Amino acid sequence: MQLDADTEDALLRAALAARENAYAPYSGFRVGAAALDAEGRIHAGCNVENAAYPQSQCAEATALGAMVTAGAWTLQAIAVAGPDTDEEGPLLTPCGGCRQRIREFATASLPVLLCQPRGIVARRELAALLPESFGPGHLG
Repeated sequence: MQLDADTEDALLRAALAARENAYAPYSGFRVGAAALDAEGRIHAGCNVENAAYPQSQCAEATALGAMVTAGAWTLQAIAVAGPDTDEEGPLLTPCGGCRQRIREFATASLPVLLCQPRGIVARRELAALLPESFGPGHLG
């Protein structure tokens, strides 16, 4: 799916705004995400750390939870915003668990926008991040 510039910009702004609200007192690593549903609504989320680290929640999981809470089960695109890195630094991509969470609500061709405060730095399809993925279709 190809996104228009206005939609990409709206996703970027929502992910960056959510990033500002991240609860990251332990790592200081704030992340925001914005999920676009099939009706064109944007659902934002941020990471929420916990002193018991395994209980922390990623921004993508928070955004997907907001989307489902709003009654949407189909994801059209997602933007993930982390801190600025230099040109040679690694891209912030969803973790493995979040890639699988995203797959639950999307097809392999889902656009994933990788963002930083300076803007969208890369675009990937979910299939590139989670090749040969297991999804709802495998369960009939």
